[in-house]
Amino acid sequence: MGVERVGSPDPAHGPGQGGPERHVISVVVTTYNRPEALRAVLWALRDQRDTAFEVIVADDGSGPDTGEMIGRMGLSLPYRLEHIWQEDRGFRASVVRNRAIVAAGGPYIVFLDGDCVPLPSFVERHRSMAERGHFASGNRILLQEDLTRVVLEERAAVQRWAMRDWVRARLRGGVNRLLPFVRLPDLRLRKLSARRWQGVQSCNLGVWRADLLRVNGFDERYTGWGREDSDLAVRLIRAGVRRKDLRFAVPVLHLWHREFDRSRLTANDELLGRVLESDTTVAPRGIDRHL
Repeated sequence: MGVERVGSPDPAHGPGQGGPERHVISVVVTTYNRPEALRAVLWALRDQRDTAFEVIVADDGSGPDTGEMIGRMGLSLPYRLEHIWQEDRGFRASVVRNRAIVAAGGPYIVFLDGDCVPLPSFVERHRSMAERGHFASGNRILLQEDLTRVVLEERAAVQRWAMRDWVRARLRGGVNRLLPFVRLPDLRLRKLSARRWQGVQSCNLGVWRADLLRVNGFDERYTGWGREDSDLAVRLIRAGVRRKDLRFAVPVLHLWHREFDRSRLTANDELLGRVLESDTTVAPRGIDRHL
C-alpha cells in the first residue's frame, strides 16, 4: 500500500466542480495584540507557491486594531481568510486553536504563530512532507530585535530574500543561524525521533484534522504560556501518530519579541508531568466543547 499524501486528489472538488483539484490545507495563525507582525505573516502567505490553502487567524483576545487590519487585508489577499476571536481572559491559546480547528475546512492543518513569517515554499513543503499516521514538526530561525524592526517598520519582505541576503544578515548579527535554510529530501532519518515529543512547537506544526479530533485537540486546562504543544505531542504519539521531523525542510522566520509572562509555567509543567505519568490520549477539556 502506498503512502497517502495530502496532495491526493479530492473527489469532492474535482475539475469542473468549482473547487481545487488538491485538498485545501488550513493554516491556523495564532495571534494576540501584535497586528504589524500578523500583517507580515499574512503578507508572506500571499507569496506562497502552493496556493491551495486557507488561513484562519486564531485571535486570543486582541484589540480592535487587529480586526480592522485583517478586514483591510482580506480585501486584497488571494486566499480565504477567516478571523476567529475570543475575549481576552489571559493566555488561552489552546482554546482559540481548538475553535480554529473546528472552523477549518481542510483535512490537514498547519499551525503557525502570528510572529513567524513563512517562506514561499512553506505550504508547498508541508504538503509534500505530510503523511498519514504522522504529524510534522518544523523549526524556526530567530530574527534579532534590529532586523525585526526593519521587517515591521519598513515592511521588508524578508520571505523573498536570497541566500546572500541572509548571509549578510548573519554576519551583522541579525539572525541566530543559517543552517535551517539547508534543504534535505524526505529521508527515513526524518522518522528517527518518531516517539519523541520533546521540542515539538505549535509555531510550525502540521497535523491531520482527523488525528486532532481523535485526541480531542489541545487541552484547554493549559492557560498561560507553555507546554500545551508538548501535551498535544505526547497524546498524539500515544494514540499511534508518529513524529516526522521537518528540520532542513520547512523553517519559519521568528520575529523578535519580549519574553512572554511565564508565571503559569510551573503549574503547566506540573500538569504535563501528570499527563506523562498517565496513559491518557484524549484531552479531558478539549475540542469537543466547541463541536
